[in-house]
Amino acid sequence: MLAAERHAAIIKQVLENGSAQVEELAKILKVSPMTIRRDLLKLEESGQIERCHGGAVAKQEVAYADKQIRNKREKNHIADVCAKLVSAGDTVFLDAGTTTFEIAARICNLPGLTIVTNDLEIAQVVNGGSAELVVCGGMVQKSTGSMMGYYATQLLKDFSFDVGFFGAASINERLEVMTPTVDKAFLKREVSMRCEKSYLVADKSKFGRQSMVKINALGDYTAVVTDYSFSLQEKEIIQQEKITIIEIQA
Repeated sequence: MLAAERHAAIIKQVLENGSAQVEELAKILKVSPMTIRRDLLKLEESGQIERCHGGAVAKQEVAYADKQIRNKREKNHIADVCAKLVSAGDTVFLDAGTTTFEIAARICNLPGLTIVTNDLEIAQVVNGGSAELVVCGGMVQKSTGSMMGYYATQLLKDFSFDVGFFGAASINERLEVMTPTVDKAFLKREVSMRCEKSYLVADKSKFGRQSMVKINALGDYTAVVTDYSFSLQEKEIIQQEKITIIEIQA
C-alpha cells in the first residue's frame, strides 16, 4: 500500500470514529506501528489530524475568538475590497467566518440590502444595521457560532443570491477548498451554486494546508479574494483552470 493510500485510510478511520489508536491502525493497514507513527506525524504537520497519546483524533476547529485576532489586518483589507462588490438592493449570502464578519460590518447599512447568514456573530452585526436579515436555522457549533446541518442546508436550498462570500478552513496544494466538518462542506457547496456571483475570501494563512473534507475548488467561484502570493506551479493551475484572482496588497 502506498503512503498516500495509508494516509487516506487513516483519515477515514479518524473521521468516522473521531479517533484511532496506533496499534489498531497498524493491524488494519498491515504495517508496523512505527510506520503508522510516521504517517500520523506527517498528517499532523499538514493539518489533517491532531495526534494524541497512542493515536490521533479528528482536528478541531479554531474557536471564533481566536480566529478574530489572527491576520486581522489582512482580513480588513480583503473585506474592504469585497464590500465594493456589493450593490444596493442585492440579496447577499455571508458564510460563517471572521473575514465575512468584517464584510458584514461594511455593508449592513447599504440601501435595500437583504443579508442571509449562518453565523450568529454576523447576524448580530447585521441586526444593528438597516439591511434586512435572514438567519438560517440548524444546529449551532458553539465554538464558532456557525449554523449547519440538515435544516440549515434545506432552508438555503430555497434561496437564490445575487452575491455570496465564502470562507474556508484551508486550501491545499491542489487548490481544493477544504473544511474539517462534513456538514459545513455540504452547506457551502450547496449555497455557492445558488449565487449569481460567488467569492471565496481567504487570507494567506489558509493556503498550503489540508483539512478533512473537500468543499470544491477555486475554479468553482466567480473569483478568489486573497493576499496570498501564488507559486509558479499554482499560477499554471490558475491559468489552466481559468481561475480569477483578486489580489489584495495588505
